[in-house]
Amino acid sequence: MAAYGRPPPKGLSRRLLQHAVAYDLQTGARGGLKPALRRALAAAASSSAVSEQLLSPAKKLPAGMQLPRERGGRTHTVEVSDHGFVWEGRRYASLSAIARQITGARWSGPRFFGL
Repeated sequence: MAAYGRPPPKGLSRRLLQHAVAYDLQTGARGGLKPALRRALAAAASSSAVSEQLLSPAKKLPAGMQLPRERGGRTHTVEVSDHGFVWEGRRYASLSAIARQITGARWSGPRFFGL
């Protein structure tokens, strides 16, 4: 991209690049974020509350807890273990992998199980 003096990073979609250019044009014309808002965003991003939210559910849920989910007339129960999750006798590292097995589609595991 000529405006940036270098080619775009590989893997970025055309749509994302369009949004990035539009944002840059807007901030050039109207100014960027106010300093107070920048500080507040930086503080929120570095706070322990945000770090806690980013931890996987396996680290927040106690071992032995069961997560039921009904799908297609069948109840699926996942058990939280010390090393991930167990569903139908198999161990999984994430709830998303289990949700994918159950639905056949890419789901957010925590969202699928109502967390």
